[in-house]
Amino acid sequence: MWYLIYCEDLPGTAQLRAQARPAHLARLKDLIAQDRLILAGPHPAVDSEDPGDKGVTGSTVIAKFNDITEAQNWADQDPYKLTGVYGKVTVKPLKITAKPEKAFF
Repeated sequence: MWYLIYCEDLPGTAQLRAQARPAHLARLKDLIAQDRLILAGPHPAVDSEDPGDKGVTGSTVIAKFNDITEAQNWADQDPYKLTGVYGKVTVKPLKITAKPEKAFF
């Protein structure tokens, strides 16, 4: 099943986020290689593609897992979570009812 993983950064963690980013991206690349990732990306702190020094306030991942326990365990092992960037992580089942045939961005 697909799961929505919605993560909220703690204030003042931009430097921690930058340090943990390579390990975070490596985990997402693993999901891509397994054809288990629909999308992932950060939430800009301002209404802009490039938030500059305003940074981001969290991230969203939509990926396939066997069950919610596996999805939660995966989220709990994210480098951003382990280094204290994420203050809150919400994992919910997601029923996909529409999906484009190819990426639109």
